[in-house]
Amino acid sequence: MNLNRPNANDALRTSNRSRNVIPQSGLCSRCVDDCTGRCDVWKASFRGRELLYPGPFGSVTAGADKDYPVDYSHLNINGYAFGAQGIEADPDHAIFPAVDTETSFGSVNRLKMKSPIFTGALGSTDIARTNWEHFAVGAAISGVSLVCGENVCGIDPELELDRNGKVKHSPEMKRRVETYRRYHEGYGDILVQLNVEDTRFGVAEYVIDKLGVETIELKWGQGAKCIGGEIKVSDLDRALELKRRGYVVSPDPEDPANQHAFKAGAIKEFERHSRLGFVDEESFYQEVDRIRSLGAKRVTLKTGAYPLRELAMAIKWSSKAQIDLLTIDGAPGGTGMSPWRMMCEWGVPSIYLHSMAYELCSRLEQNGEYVPDLAFAGGFSSEDHVFKALALGAPYSKAVCMGRALMIPGMVGKSAEKWLAGGAEKLPKALKEYGSTKEELFVCYEELRSKYGDEVDRLPLGAIGIYSFGQKISVGLQQLMAGARKWNVDFITRDDLFSLTEECARVTGIPYVMDAYREEAMNIIDGVSDGITSAV
Repeated sequence: MNLNRPNANDALRTSNRSRNVIPQSGLCSRCVDDCTGRCDVWKASFRGRELLYPGPFGSVTAGADKDYPVDYSHLNINGYAFGAQGIEADPDHAIFPAVDTETSFGSVNRLKMKSPIFTGALGSTDIARTNWEHFAVGAAISGVSLVCGENVCGIDPELELDRNGKVKHSPEMKRRVETYRRYHEGYGDILVQLNVEDTRFGVAEYVIDKLGVETIELKWGQGAKCIGGEIKVSDLDRALELKRRGYVVSPDPEDPANQHAFKAGAIKEFERHSRLGFVDEESFYQEVDRIRSLGAKRVTLKTGAYPLRELAMAIKWSSKAQIDLLTIDGAPGGTGMSPWRMMCEWGVPSIYLHSMAYELCSRLEQNGEYVPDLAFAGGFSSEDHVFKALALGAPYSKAVCMGRALMIPGMVGKSAEKWLAGGAEKLPKALKEYGSTKEELFVCYEELRSKYGDEVDRLPLGAIGIYSFGQKISVGLQQLMAGARKWNVDFITRDDLFSLTEECARVTGIPYVMDAYREEAMNIIDGVSDGITSAV
């Protein structure tokens, strides 16, 4: 049963008064004349456009909660009782800690990562800016990639432009790159994302030439929304400055009526929007060639929850351009700043989109053409999600992009830093059972001390939180892979999954549980074969 209510959600801090709610509209079945609130419609009667977004902005991330007919939970993972791939098949050698979770991607200059996960795009939102040290250091010490999202240079208060309007110096972008590089050890990389405004500002030229960035990500979209990137601005002068820099700012801060409303306290914030990107084939190839000519070692592409046509464009054009990684982000998405109803109601859900991608890539391969490495994104948060995504898209999928799931440990660790500074009594009850010092609270602390020595005491605790979370993902993935008798991620296949419903089987092409390995099973029963050679 879908409990999603279109006019009441914690993300918008709204609720229904009535116990009975109309399923489609989300309105109370009985709406009274003197209602004191607070459904979406009631609150929007006062705050209007503010009700488009989760809040309070800058201190929350939000993930859409629409319940789709089929999702990744409708897939289960196969485990086998015999055989092993990537290791000698005996109990003394084939132990789960021996599983290699390392992955790599790229057409020429392949990039290795210690675990098949990397961050979502962390761009111009306050969540990304204020937590950057925790996110960047955490990704670096974990040996995974970090995506620096769109508009970082464009909103930098200290941005310096040359006479042609191109980035001359961006202290914020410089900080972001250098923070990651400080602990980078050859695994993973920092990917800098470009949108329309970033291209106009010459961000690629700046980060490659001045900051030594090696990987650039072109952006067509994401799973959370079908418009450009957004932030909110609570200062009128700042809103005017961003409009002068060429951004779309809404409501218009130059409009006298809006200025009066802001000064009167009615308008609390302005929204800064990025422009919509428009793609065509030749321009795409030209942009890829241009980025490579600037010195980038790798060019990647991120696309969103678009229908089959745009997905086919992304795959085919990435093939012809020899793109190093294509990240395919499905709905409903999670974000630091996207319209709530858009997140819930727009776009192709992840499992449908990723199944489409596999079908299209298979056809491309059958035609004898290059298939780019894929990464799947869209609502992943655990080791079984990683396994399922790698298997569903095998052999093309090489990694999983995690948005909120990799941000949360950074924010939690940062909070722990604050709690510890206030004394043990400030710790939440849920933490006190583990101890009252950072050495006691973080299970990986001494492991990191053995590697970094006294430097561990200078690591931001959010980074240690991300490292600890990454350890859970990696070890959990090792266990699942060992159960599937796969000691290297390259051995994971679609045969390692089965569908729990016939609808899931129809969507994904993964056999229904009652059909998976049926032929082999019948052959065993009939004495035709032992079934072993075809089972792993």
